[in-house]
Amino acid sequence: MFLHRTQSMLLLAILSTCATLSLAQVAGAGTAIRNTAEYQFQDADNNTITGTTNQLQQTIVDPLGRLQGCGGETLPDYVGFSVGIYDTDANDLPQGLTPLPRTGPGTNFPGVPPNQQNVNPFFLANDDPKGGYNFFLNRTIGQLEVGRRYILIVNPPAGNKQFSQRQIRIVITGRDDVANTISYEATAIDGKGISLDGEPESFNTTVPIQDAATTGLVLSALSLLDRPICVGASQPIQITKTADRAAATPGDTVIYRLSIRNLNTVGARDINLSDTLPLGFRYVPNSARGELANVPVPIATSESGGNISLNANVEIPPNAVLNIAYAVQLNPDAVRGSGENIASVSVRRSDTGAILRDGPSRAKIRVSPGLISDCGTIIGRVFEDKNFDGEQQRDEPGMANAVVILDDGTRITTDVNGLYSIANVLSGARTGVLDLTSVPGYTFAPNQKVKERNSQSRLVRLAPGGLSRMNFAIMPVNSEALPHE
Repeated sequence: MFLHRTQSMLLLAILSTCATLSLAQVAGAGTAIRNTAEYQFQDADNNTITGTTNQLQQTIVDPLGRLQGCGGETLPDYVGFSVGIYDTDANDLPQGLTPLPRTGPGTNFPGVPPNQQNVNPFFLANDDPKGGYNFFLNRTIGQLEVGRRYILIVNPPAGNKQFSQRQIRIVITGRDDVANTISYEATAIDGKGISLDGEPESFNTTVPIQDAATTGLVLSALSLLDRPICVGASQPIQITKTADRAAATPGDTVIYRLSIRNLNTVGARDINLSDTLPLGFRYVPNSARGELANVPVPIATSESGGNISLNANVEIPPNAVLNIAYAVQLNPDAVRGSGENIASVSVRRSDTGAILRDGPSRAKIRVSPGLISDCGTIIGRVFEDKNFDGEQQRDEPGMANAVVILDDGTRITTDVNGLYSIANVLSGARTGVLDLTSVPGYTFAPNQKVKERNSQSRLVRLAPGGLSRMNFAIMPVNSEALPHE
């Protein structure tokens, strides 16, 4: 039996006792096969009758797989690429090469080019059609039983850092020997697309497996320079984030630089970057600038909390770099944050429009307190003191919107519970007073416990990095104060 070669992408089929497993798409009609059979039997009178059947003509499609680029393009050179089929366990760990039946000269099956001897793994060449490969599985030893799992591994040329390995899992999910069909699931183990950029990483299908015929389905095993679905560069688009300093203190301004490099063979457009700033980092409005090949590029920005979106309406040519820089300013909260910035990028291929992504890219700045290390925090409350002890009890309400003024002019307003706090206060002897105009109808309440608190002001000694309390007790103006002891 001879099979004429055609172009295809993935096939599961049976020929005699073998089945084809390849990554390809059937395309084209094949060749006409003419076959005859000799027969012999004895009739009722014990006469031996022999003869030959008429020729059986049938068209067979060659089970040929091909490796291609993410946009469907043919790779410039396939020398050194190899494709192999491996047995695997339930955890998708390859357990060794699948033993395949020998075909070709000296066997009962002539085999099919380019892998006429059914070797595993098979090393590709630049013969026509470029990137072609094929395999046959043996049905008689259970290689097409439901539940069988295989890993098809595509390896790039040794020492070639331009490409990376690709693994596709094939699981036999069903078989109908009456309808002569087999069902299977193909899944990219790396979670990337299978056939083209942006396409799903998994699909299920059912194909006929009748003897002396083959049927194909679409499944691309290789693409060039495409991280989402290809055995190519580690990623088709690459983002790198750096800062203009390794350490900063509150009040400093930091310049971040984002470099988006197009590693694909086609242009990248619709550039969108998402940047998450750490606690205490604030984007400086209108500071974003872009540059591509020494030409300024306008950058549209939007901010929501600590999330920044940066968009560039340009196309990055292959192997080109788009640079974006912007500024952030640190406030005192940065001391409590991680100092780590996280950025991601998404673009579209100019030919297919498929989305390519990379990230997160991280840049971490060590935040030191600086002058804040010499500062402390003052906390306190303003409340109605009904028993004149200077402390707030459960039945003594806090006074909302009361204003406390420090000796340096700093003003702070209490919350609904009468509480307030002031961070980053210079250490030393600090005083504060309550602005009675902010609490109309109230005046200072006398203190029967601490005479020093019978004053309009409060004095605290704040240590560097320390915490001090400054409370203010008040009472209604028409209340009668208790006499001092």
